[in-house]
Amino acid sequence: MNIKKIQKVSKNKYKIYFDNIELITYDNVIVENNLLYKKEIDEVLYDKLVKDTAFFEIYNKVFKFASNKMRSKKEILEFISKYNLDKSTTTKIISKLEELKLINDLEYVKAFINDNIYLSKNGINKIRVELLNQNIPIDMIDNELSKIDDEVIINKIEKIVSKKTKINHKYSNQFLKQKLLHEMIMLGYPKDIVNKVIDKYITSDDNILKNEFYKINNKLKYKYEGEQLKNILRQKLLIKGFNIDDINNLIEKGEN
Repeated sequence: MNIKKIQKVSKNKYKIYFDNIELITYDNVIVENNLLYKKEIDEVLYDKLVKDTAFFEIYNKVFKFASNKMRSKKEILEFISKYNLDKSTTTKIISKLEELKLINDLEYVKAFINDNIYLSKNGINKIRVELLNQNIPIDMIDNELSKIDDEVIINKIEKIVSKKTKINHKYSNQFLKQKLLHEMIMLGYPKDIVNKVIDKYITSDDNILKNEFYKINNKLKYKYEGEQLKNILRQKLLIKGFNIDDINNLIEKGEN
């Protein structure tokens, strides 16, 4: 089979003109098979060109996927799996990407931790779980997490807790503490550190209880009175998590 001409058709695609047929392939195929220096090929090499073209059709898609952002090896394998390739072809693609440093789980871990620490609310425990879900070795994960300064984590917790205490001022401190603790643990922060920070920002319930008491009382006193009003006040304040003894003391002092 004579090679009449090789013509570029797009960024990395070329058309090879043979005697009676044409083949659109990739620059990788041309280079790897030394076609620029050949004027004639046999059927065996032509069949190889067809197979190589099919390979690079998929490889280039995987390459683009891996190049768009830092990916774990698991993410790339999952992307490849939709093409139903045989094991040897998958291994070949992975090897090529590893040679190009497009698959590097250590660098992936570093980037993932950095993004989550500085660009999200996620804490260390949640970061660890998400990395484990990417089949990253636990030793690699914990080694990188251990490099994070404790002050960075404490500052993150303080920032979140401070904001949430300001927008949740209608709840009792006990209720708010439990709510915040649950939310922070779900975000992946250590319970002991969270409790210390919460105790720093949340102290007495007195002013909160009085504010809520007067707010509810002023809203209901024109509709209810006497024991009925007191019972409704108790119910609404209990729902907000205030202590029953503190509620009764305030009601019985005649502050309604």
